[in-house]
Amino acid sequence: MKLTILGGGGFRVPLVYGALLGDRAEGRVTGVTLYDLDAGRLSAIARVLAEQAAGHPDAPAVTVTTDLDEALRGADFVFSAIRVGGLEGRAADEQVALAKGVLGQETVGAGGIAYGLRTLPVVDHIGRRVAALAPDAWFINFTNPAGLVTEAMSRHLGDRVIGICDSPVGLGRRVARALGATRPQDAWIDYVGLNHLGWLRGLHIDGRDQLPRLLADRELLGSFEEGKLFGPEWIQSLGAVPNEYLHYYYFNREAVKAYREAQQTRGAFLRDQQARFYDCMRDPAAPALRTWDDTRAEREATYMSENREAAGAGERDEASLSESGGYEKVALALMRAIARDERATLILNVRNRTTLPILDEDAVIEVPCLVDGNGAHPVTVSPLPGHAAGLVCAIKAVEREVLAAAASGSRSAAIKAFALHPLIDSVEVARRLVDEYREVHPGLAYLT
Repeated sequence: MKLTILGGGGFRVPLVYGALLGDRAEGRVTGVTLYDLDAGRLSAIARVLAEQAAGHPDAPAVTVTTDLDEALRGADFVFSAIRVGGLEGRAADEQVALAKGVLGQETVGAGGIAYGLRTLPVVDHIGRRVAALAPDAWFINFTNPAGLVTEAMSRHLGDRVIGICDSPVGLGRRVARALGATRPQDAWIDYVGLNHLGWLRGLHIDGRDQLPRLLADRELLGSFEEGKLFGPEWIQSLGAVPNEYLHYYYFNREAVKAYREAQQTRGAFLRDQQARFYDCMRDPAAPALRTWDDTRAEREATYMSENREAAGAGERDEASLSESGGYEKVALALMRAIARDERATLILNVRNRTTLPILDEDAVIEVPCLVDGNGAHPVTVSPLPGHAAGLVCAIKAVEREVLAAAASGSRSAAIKAFALHPLIDSVEVARRLVDEYREVHPGLAYLT
């Protein structure tokens, strides 16, 4: 079975390959093709993978290419983890937004919109090439903003594109551990929303919902990452545990203040950190795997550090680190369930159909799905409470304006997308954001 990874020179690709090495079942991946526009980054990551494969005689063969069509031909599965504009683009997104006093995070607020506007024309082309060259392939999207990109690609690939995120899985497992579950992976997580905008509303262990017990115990609520981030009192008020990215909404002023006071933004930190890694890898004598692993550990430990500082949550603990960064495990669990027709339950980004009545059937949402050889099927969920429904509808409306702007090249539609976002709240700021993003990103010159 052939797996193609778009963005194959990306820093996190060794996580995917490492997970493949332990798979010896029938229907496993035997060949991995890495596609990237940057041949130097491809070479660096290929060296890391070669060291990972040492001692594994049946390790999947790795090939690299800068030709998209070559990468897609014959693919059974395509993983997409591209970053249009690179980390330089992310850092610029953050800086432009923060200078206007609004959030610049890569998937939330102004930064997420800018990133989406840069990315959608590229993934539209990719979607067309996949439909032409690998129409039977399953396309698993990690590219951010994951929900928005998945919805854009579904217009070409239908239900054969599925978006993934490890954030809901990490949340569910942290809550399960707090409740004393011996096998957190076996808990049923009642979760619903959009990507980076969802709520855990129940957690069933051995058939019983244990969330009420958690909500009644402030000590338990304060024992895991999200409890520290939001505070037990606020979680009790909501009656649900929010995804960590909702901190940007519920504590927006505090988050913006922390980001503006930080020595550098998250994007700038990652840009500089990864530049050092790829520079180091130009030395053929550099220990590739050890250099990569040291860089990865630093990356994980500093994740959402500004939000934790704003909340007074302290440093991330070891248990939180062990439950996070597992997007490759979600992707491989999804791939294996489809390839082997083995029933699995995963939280995924899929088309709504009739799952959430407040949204139309083509809107991509993030919910538990039953997965088998025919793909991912969203399960029935109970209605969202009013505060959550309002936020979901507002952000989906913004996503639709981003899609419209990318399809038409309309500056007016782009301004509307920024202005409608609840974390921007100013048409004049929206206008200035669009014009400045066009200046710093050549890829947004199409907005006229």
